[in-house]
Amino acid sequence: MKELFILAVVTVFTLVTYYLVEPFAHSHMHAHHESEKFAYKDLPALTKTGNVARGKDLVMGAGACAGCHGIKVAGMPAPMDAVTAAQAYGVNPPDLSNAGAVFDPKFLAALIKNPTHALMLENKFNAKTGKTFPMPQFYGAGGDIDQEIADMVAYLQSIAVPKDKLTANVAFETACGRCHAIHYEYNLDGKLHAPWTQIGEKPKFKHKQDELAFETKVLDYQDSLTKYLGKLPPDLSMYIRSRGEHFLSTFVEDPDNYLKGTAMPRVGVDAVAAEKVIEHLADVGDSKRHIREEVGKNVMIYIIIFAIFAILWKKEVWRDLH
Repeated sequence: MKELFILAVVTVFTLVTYYLVEPFAHSHMHAHHESEKFAYKDLPALTKTGNVARGKDLVMGAGACAGCHGIKVAGMPAPMDAVTAAQAYGVNPPDLSNAGAVFDPKFLAALIKNPTHALMLENKFNAKTGKTFPMPQFYGAGGDIDQEIADMVAYLQSIAVPKDKLTANVAFETACGRCHAIHYEYNLDGKLHAPWTQIGEKPKFKHKQDELAFETKVLDYQDSLTKYLGKLPPDLSMYIRSRGEHFLSTFVEDPDNYLKGTAMPRVGVDAVAAEKVIEHLADVGDSKRHIREEVGKNVMIYIIIFAIFAILWKKEVWRDLH
């Protein structure tokens, strides 16, 4: 019993020390915000049932989406390369192939109708600053604007990959990959991926001059992005290990909670896509995490079994002295 008491005292003091150094200190250095489960309560719900065919006509026509965005799944490449688009708009507009799977439908509708409000960038783009957001509002095509927007959202959902087939890689590239880089190679789904830049994966080059040409394009893109946002967004290679899953998830949900007046827009992903993005960053930041977790379980089982035998052996050895 004496040894168990000593163990309990050591355990209590260790836990108190850990709490003061890690959770308590962290809570004072970084404010804690609870997630709203990506409900986007400030955005109005979709009240109309969208028509896919009409939505396609609007996206390709009066909505003018294809004037800035590529839709690869529909055989439509982007009208400009990433570097030229960034020079024109500040950032490369996303390909819309999987927008319907990655972004919340309420957010998509609000983005089409009033992008500045949907992205929570009204502090940056307003009459006082004299700045206009690059993506124009959709004012309708002459009919019921809410119905037209619902049609466009329905079309984007119809061409997107099914939710249960959405991969972590696609979710990250669609939601985050035009602003954030991943500096290191990483394993994902058993495949080694090259470092991710804001203009795509960095290929392996046979000739140095080709590599330098690619890196020049990346630098040109980053220069435009820096001018647009005020600073270059951070590399996300190890971000999940320094910030943690909860911080990243709630930050993506509402960046303004943590950084008032930030130039980072609200991303607008739904809960499923957010989970995929976090999964991607976890795999990038610690590609061996699943192996380590399995080894950790086995080690804990070994320690418990060892402790049981140690206690039994100790009782046997000291039995005659108690």
